[in-house]
Amino acid sequence: MKRDGHTHTEFCPHGKVEDTEQLIQQAIRLGFKEYSITEHAPLPKGIEKFAGGDPEVWKTASMAMNNVDNYFKRMNRLRKKYASDIIIHIGFELDYFSEFEGWTRDFLAEYGPQTDDGILSVHFLEGEGGLRGIDYSFEEYKTGVVDYLGSFQKTQKSYYQKVLASLEADLGPFKPTRLGHISLCQKFERFFEEPTDYSFENTALVHTLLTRIQQEKYSLDLNTAGFYKQGYQQSYPQVWITKKAIELGIPFVYGSDTHALTDVGQGYERITQYL
Repeated sequence: MKRDGHTHTEFCPHGKVEDTEQLIQQAIRLGFKEYSITEHAPLPKGIEKFAGGDPEVWKTASMAMNNVDNYFKRMNRLRKKYASDIIIHIGFELDYFSEFEGWTRDFLAEYGPQTDDGILSVHFLEGEGGLRGIDYSFEEYKTGVVDYLGSFQKTQKSYYQKVLASLEADLGPFKPTRLGHISLCQKFERFFEEPTDYSFENTALVHTLLTRIQQEKYSLDLNTAGFYKQGYQQSYPQVWITKKAIELGIPFVYGSDTHALTDVGQGYERITQYL
């Protein structure tokens, strides 16, 4: 069935969604039969002690904790309303923070029973002044993370090590088992004046990650938002990683990563050969 496994809502501070119902209606018009609502889970309590860089990155990263109950009420109402037209799943796109595994485990223990899908992602890395966002802007990424770590390829290594750590982390029975946009560290690659390809070491690290994904029977987000990023213009992950994952029998789920009505179904026809 035609499925979108990665979408956002009006609860996302950095999105442009006015009403999730409009997204669902558009998905139905486009022939989607399954639709996963995966809003950014609230950031851990106490994260401000580790947060560096532009405060706007943190203010807009996720829904607020006091919106979680309203999120479930609203999305469950839509699920019931459109049950005869489309299967709607509800969950979170959950950020992995090694410093907050306990908090995350407790959050999932409380809210996980209300979910039936989810994505585990990495959007933050250690950088100057603390944790820094890697996909907010080129300037934030370059000055806050890449320059701090010493090179793009060192940042690439740090990113994939953290994605691997997220896979290995014990976050309890409601931990998402699909990894989100696993080449997000490349989002601004075209803007850098240094090598941004994968070193031999980092290629081996990606292979290790894919092997562990296969062993753990996880799936991958085949995310088309990257096609529309000026500094990237590819899917997340890019083709060579996608092909290696297919060789290993790792399943993919299409993800539009919708943050606006115009994003619904974006790029679907460009990746159907991999689904």
